[in-house]
This record gives sequence, structure tokens and C-alpha cells, in this order.
Amino acid sequence: QVQLVESGGGLVQAGGSLRLSCAASGFPLDYYAVGWFRQAPGKDRERVSCISPSGSSTYYADSVRGRFTMSRDNAKNTVYLQMNSLKPEDTAVYYCASTYHVCSSLDYTYTNWGQGTQATVSS
Repeated sequence: QVQLVESGGGLVQAGGSLRLSCAASGFPLDYYAVGWFRQAPGKDRERVSCISPSGSSTYYADSVRGRFTMSRDNAKNTVYLQMNSLKPEDTAVYYCASTYHVCSSLDYTYTNWGQGTQATVSS
């Protein structure tokens, strides 16, 4: 069964940190780029970051660049999002999703999605 499962969300104060994980099962993640997306209540889904299959290339949205870092461990079939200096506006459900070979700005190219993990940042 092809599956992505996120974990690591929670409640943190502004300025704090969270580390999200995205574990893949049923397929070899090392052939896929993986993106992190987030959606806050009443807002459109936003692509936050993406990492290439090898991990050599990353993309970050302007809103998180310099605060968030994406990494991957293909031996563990897992991708991570380290979130530092968190702000209340980072509060959202965070999703990981895979797309074949290269990062894409088009959501429909991401074929496998996780169920999401809630991150809440209090002021």
C-alpha cells in the first residue's frame, strides 16, 4: 500500500521549533521529489518547501526561507521539515506529498499525499 504518513506536529510558543517527519511506505521514496504544503483555516493551500530525490536541491517559499530546513534520509524512506523561529502565522495543517523526479510548482503533479499533521504556534 502506497502511503505517506506525517508526524511531529504539536503546539509550540512563538519562537519555538518543531520537526515534522514524512515516512513513506509501499514505494521507494528516493525516486521522488517531496514537497511540504500547509493549509490554514480559510486560506488556500501553500507549497512551503520541496526537496529533490537526492536531496541536493531544495525550494522554500519566501514566507519560510531562512527559518525552515528540509532534509531527507532515503535509507529510512523519510523526509523531514525542521521549523525554527515559528510564528503564529505558521499555524496550519502540514502535508507532505511526492512527485516523480523533480520538484514542481503544480499541485496536481503530486500524486501521493499524507493525511496531514497540525502545527499550532501560540503568541
